[in-house]
Amino acid sequence: MPASDASGIAALAAWDEKGRLQAVIEAPRGSANKLKFDPGRGVFTLHNVLPMGAAFPFDFGFVPGTLGEDGDPLDVLVLMDEPVFPGVVVPCRLIGVIEARQRPQDDARAKATRNDRLIAVADKSHRHGDLRSLADLGDGMLAEIERFFVFYNDQKGVRFEPLGRAGKSAARRLLDAGRRAARK
Repeated sequence: MPASDASGIAALAAWDEKGRLQAVIEAPRGSANKLKFDPGRGVFTLHNVLPMGAAFPFDFGFVPGTLGEDGDPLDVLVLMDEPVFPGVVVPCRLIGVIEARQRPQDDARAKATRNDRLIAVADKSHRHGDLRSLADLGDGMLAEIERFFVFYNDQKGVRFEPLGRAGKSAARRLLDAGRRAARK
């Protein structure tokens, strides 16, 4: 990301000085609009719009200073009391990851890439303040989140396949790998 980025997002690290994960929100809970940060211009652009009646179940964004196998920063779903505006940085605690891979729907021979979804809780959340692990969410909520991402990607012509769920340690390893990839 260029040093001239006026938004300051390019300068953010994955972790803040207090050891909290920093999530940059691109799609607030309840929104049908998915924005995407354009580091070259330092702005958010409209990336996708969900069909009528569909909305993001929680705030969704990315972890700055990381890079996933899909070529984008690592994705993070943030549980918090109220949605925030796109571009807001939310200090969080990491509770786990939904491991997944994806490929274009129309090309069965295309190589699948990993596109995991980190799950975090906003540091200032009252409603979700007691959540410390994926087990605290329960299988029902996790299954709904997975179904949302299958649906969301289907709308873009992408097959999204959840592979499993893992806790904080695996999520932290994924973040560390994403930070190393971003530095290369």
